[in-house]
Amino acid sequence: MAGDVDGERKLEVLDVCPQLVLQDRTKGFYDGYIIVCKFSNFSENSWGSKAEENGKCQRLLQSADLPSFLLELKNILICMQKEFLLICGLRETPDKQGEEHSKFGFKEKLLKCQKSEKVTTQPMYYTHLVAEIEAIGWESLCGSFFSSVENICQHPHVAPTCATDLPVKQFTFSWSPQGNPLQHLCYQFEQVLCQFQDFWDMLDEIDHKTWILEPDQPRRSCTNRRIALGNNASIQIDLNPANPRLLPECRFLGPDNVVVPLREHLNAGVQSWDPQLSVFVNLECLLGQKFPSPSTTKKEDFSMECGICYAYCLNDLIPDKVCEDSRCGQSFHSLCLYEWLRDLPSTRQSFNMVFGDCPYCSKPIIVKMVSGK
Repeated sequence: MAGDVDGERKLEVLDVCPQLVLQDRTKGFYDGYIIVCKFSNFSENSWGSKAEENGKCQRLLQSADLPSFLLELKNILICMQKEFLLICGLRETPDKQGEEHSKFGFKEKLLKCQKSEKVTTQPMYYTHLVAEIEAIGWESLCGSFFSSVENICQHPHVAPTCATDLPVKQFTFSWSPQGNPLQHLCYQFEQVLCQFQDFWDMLDEIDHKTWILEPDQPRRSCTNRRIALGNNASIQIDLNPANPRLLPECRFLGPDNVVVPLREHLNAGVQSWDPQLSVFVNLECLLGQKFPSPSTTKKEDFSMECGICYAYCLNDLIPDKVCEDSRCGQSFHSLCLYEWLRDLPSTRQSFNMVFGDCPYCSKPIIVKMVSGK
């Protein structure tokens, strides 16, 4: 087949598969689509016996060049009705009217699908699309905030599906097939990024100047941080992306003898919160103490393992319950502590709270009922 010519011209790859796009100058790497279904003669036994299967594979291996290989591949794939039916998920089962009715129904469905899809068959479509993306920059469409841009097979007539790493549920944008729609999409996305820049600046300062216990590797869409305070205590904050300089939601975790004074400091100084200052600076002022710094301390000093399962992470959760006795201060996963206390005869329960003794020092300890599911 490599010797076949169309007039005086040698058969090229794009003559066989016009939806492939050349990726390098050596003409050895292509990307794109190969259309193999022509909706013509279907045969239930078209793949043939094992010997015929080996023969077809041998024909592929003996192809003289890439165009001839693609021709052989297309001919073989067109015949693979059974595998094709399974891939499409449109396999029909013979009914009372016979197998021919089943085949007709299948072909009718495929033809309907083909008509409903806007498939571009000209290589210039992909050339234009790649040129438009390169003009913008591939990193603009697949950067740290743009997770993916999908469903561009109908570009520019249909808007793509965009997955982003923004602190909002959905990135909404306007779309017009006129002009350079992808460039306009990136422009709109950059405008949204500017709206959240101050929010990310607040969190970046906290990430660099404190020990973050949770999440371990925060995404750009994450709005909360659990910050180590020392003495088995921590504070969990949740920033408002729309107003990041306002006082965030705060929750203290740790023994009462440590967190109660900190909570009182925070509540007493709420009125002195200064939106001109960063969240990090405001929190240190209101708490009346400095956060443990990564430059002078180690994270292991604040990452205490659970006193029951002896692990730090359990189903992506870190110990969140601490014995309130200052001489003990052992930390536990709430689930581990609940499972431990529920089997002891001295444990009592009131509504959703379980009262028992610390497994380490036997001092009173309370934990909420937790489901392991």
